[in-house]
Amino acid sequence: MKKNMATKSASSDSGTGSLSLSRHAALIVIVLTNVLLSFGFQIWRSLFNNFAVGELGVRADQMGVIQAIREVPGLLGFGVGLLALVMTEMRIAGLSVVLMGVGIALTGTVHSIVPLIASTLLMSVGFHFFMPGNSSALLMLVDHDEAPGWLGRLSSWSAVGAVLSALVVYAALDRLGFRMLFYWTGGAVALVGLILLPWARQPARPPHTKERTPIRRQYWLYYLLEFLMGSRRHIFTTFAIFLLVEEHHVSAQVIATLFLINNVCGALFFRQFGRIIARFGERQMLTFNFLCLILVFLGYAFVPVLALLYVLFVADHILFGFRIGIQSYFQKIALHPREITPNLSLGQTINHVAAVVIPVVGGVVWEVLGSQYTFLIGVGIVVLSLIVVQWMRVERPTELTGIASAEVG
Repeated sequence: MKKNMATKSASSDSGTGSLSLSRHAALIVIVLTNVLLSFGFQIWRSLFNNFAVGELGVRADQMGVIQAIREVPGLLGFGVGLLALVMTEMRIAGLSVVLMGVGIALTGTVHSIVPLIASTLLMSVGFHFFMPGNSSALLMLVDHDEAPGWLGRLSSWSAVGAVLSALVVYAALDRLGFRMLFYWTGGAVALVGLILLPWARQPARPPHTKERTPIRRQYWLYYLLEFLMGSRRHIFTTFAIFLLVEEHHVSAQVIATLFLINNVCGALFFRQFGRIIARFGERQMLTFNFLCLILVFLGYAFVPVLALLYVLFVADHILFGFRIGIQSYFQKIALHPREITPNLSLGQTINHVAAVVIPVVGGVVWEVLGSQYTFLIGVGIVVLSLIVVQWMRVERPTELTGIASAEVG
């Protein structure tokens, strides 16, 4: 009997060790794919506005339409939940990186707006399908208490990838030009993504279910915050860079410098944000975040000083790091582990309902009334977000002690 007990104990220890090793390997792949995605996306982002305005003559209203179409794949975020029925979240994320790389490479071939929209849309499908799949894979691997810290680490490593992208723009843009840089970096992202794909294995996950996405009344605040976050974020990401390029004639190298500074700051601070949120709570830190963002949008509406606009551009990126508070909040209120993936996907869809409309509205307002009114719309959105977040309360279900525990324990 003692021998049987010893054998069982050894077997259990062996299984735990194997699971721990598998979990560790999965976390490494998650980090690497995040770095790769961030590298490719920031290359595209650093070049896109200068390429579109300088070589294709894109106007503010046209840019609004292009960016709105770019966000359409975000509306299909629920598709990640459907794909999760037939493949793991990590595999979805890996394939998304490859697709994004192909879209970036094709951007170098365009000579008019319609092909530009097509390549942008392909890149965007990869980018947007990556996010909920990757976040879900991570949240199912870590405990509640670990989640803010891990989300912060992931943001920091993503910042490292973005820093590398800025160095590539510095080193290669003058030598290769926009088109060749799109070719080479997009191809490299797709190739490395393919190499990593066989290792995109998930050690544990909830059982497949064919039930529809569980839309629950208890999650209303998460859904609303995702909508408002999409509204305010896509005002800034669409028109802040456009303002710098169109009205201040900022070069692609300067834009790359701003992204470099952004992501050095991200690498330094985002990991700490996870710890800060874990210590002080999501509501308190998101309140601080929205108060600061009001000043950022007011600055872009009324301040003509380029140096100050640069500072506010970096400040917006740093403050965006607090977005992990919305994800960690949802993990804490989720009623069951299997509801994480479909609801994060649904959250992305809700986020992008606004993202599809806001750039078009902002572009038209810019052309008719002026750029400051576009950013004043952003002020109104942030004020509403500040009010809504005051209802944030965490009431974790008593039957759950940890999502990751339920899955890998």
